[in-house]
Amino acid sequence: MYTVTNETPEDWWEIEALYDLCFAPGREALSSYRLRDDVAPVRELSLLARDGAGILAGAVRFWPVRVGDRAALLLGPIAVHPTRQGEGLGALLLRESLGKAADLGWERVMLVGDAPYYSRFGFSRLDEVVMPPPTNPDRVLGIALVPGGWDGVSGAVTRWS
Repeated sequence: MYTVTNETPEDWWEIEALYDLCFAPGREALSSYRLRDDVAPVRELSLLARDGAGILAGAVRFWPVRVGDRAALLLGPIAVHPTRQGEGLGALLLRESLGKAADLGWERVMLVGDAPYYSRFGFSRLDEVVMPPPTNPDRVLGIALVPGGWDGVSGAVTRWS
């Protein structure tokens, strides 16, 4: 049994430790991190999952970005503690956060990730969206939170300002 709550400022370092555990060294050198520099995550969508003992089991964050002249959410990182993987916790965090994003009026979400995993949630390749290099274009995926949410949206992904 997990409890899903919003991240608070006090959770920051615990979440960063989870990300360090789950991702390769140098994760912050990725181009997606340049889009996050000096931009606050969307607090209402930054979620945590804790087990019954209060131990952090998973976390997800979202960041506002621009695609061309349109607003979008950049999902990530999302991580589940290695001892909790395979329990559906990543799916729980993903579905919960996407539902909240739609409720808040966001129209589209994108990420850089594995299509075979994320396609089961409705994500597909964004051929007209260009992430900063050296991102593999095959890994740029998106989901519309409203009908037509990605229609006519194209161009470079840039930092929110």
